Amino acid sequence: MLDVARAAGVSKNAVSLALRNDPQIPPPTRKRIAEIAKRLGYTRNPVVSHLMAQLRTGATVGHKATLALINANKDREAFRQHPTIPSYVAGCLRAANRQGYSLDEFWLHDPELDGPRLIRILQTRNIRGAVITGLMNNNRLPERFHALWETFPCVVTGVRTRNPALSFCSTDHHILARRAFEKALQLGYSRPGLVLDAVIDDLVEGRFTAGVLVAQQALPRKQRVQPFYSVTEAKANPCIFHKWLEKEKPDVILTLYHTVRQWVADAGLKVPEEIGLIQLEWRKDHKDWAGMHQHNEEVGEAAVEMVIGMLHNNERGVPQFPRATLVGSTWTDGSTVQVNRRVLKEVS
Repeated sequence: MLDVARAAGVSKNAVSLALRNDPQIPPPTRKRIAEIAKRLGYTRNPVVSHLMAQLRTGATVGHKATLALINANKDREAFRQHPTIPSYVAGCLRAANRQGYSLDEFWLHDPELDGPRLIRILQTRNIRGAVITGLMNNNRLPERFHALWETFPCVVTGVRTRNPALSFCSTDHHILARRAFEKALQLGYSRPGLVLDAVIDDLVEGRFTAGVLVAQQALPRKQRVQPFYSVTEAKANPCIFHKWLEKEKPDVILTLYHTVRQWVADAGLKVPEEIGLIQLEWRKDHKDWAGMHQHNEEVGEAAVEMVIGMLHNNERGVPQFPRATLVGSTWTDGSTVQVNRRVLKEVS
């Protein structure tokens, strides 16, 4: 398959899709790849084809191998206690179990671990690849684990890493923010404002802000609200937020923080009558909020599937061209916005 890919000037994955007649590959490209494969004498292994068909259809197969599930968060208990990370973990477990793999957990900040030692442990346990999750404060992995990324196929969930740049799965933060803003306009709001910690926006390389700023182009300049990024400071001194609120006068706030509801209440505003709230990461523990469901379990599933695909293709090490799988979000109704706000404004 690699020879076919080289001759066609495409990836091995593109060859695999083309030879399965997958519509993701344009018909002319499929035809060209099939002709090159025929010329080179390539034939598909029926056993491997059957196995991959089982994986794609979700059929349960026998145990084949073990993968490492690496907690990159500073909190050792983040897999169980963090508000977001357990969803990624649940998805990883579901996909691994479905495809016949088991997962062994490791904590990246264990003081007794470094790259060489973790490599020895993985090799002893016959672990063949790793999913890394839990990065929340920065998108860089510890230098002392450099040898690990060079030895095993690794995929990151939640964020795109730099140094090293690994293949990753995450929600599409740009489209999520843009769709949330557009939904606010559809509901009749005219001054949506973004409230987001600068650290988080930097973690996703500004994609939340980018989505909002692009969506803002549909508004006259006088209706464009400047984002509020001083969330950490406002948690210690809410007056910082109140000054922004008074100056910018948003009629709906897009945010990741449930504490914003208390801040607007302290400012004397009623939700949703006087101001709306949209959660950019809707969670079951706050079902009354309206917002965007990021489907983080599906992100975890996709990460495991990517690692398994890398194993089948015998890929390892830091990729020259990291790949990304972006999972779409969906809107969830809630009581923190007025569903018929435009009608209410017209009546009043």
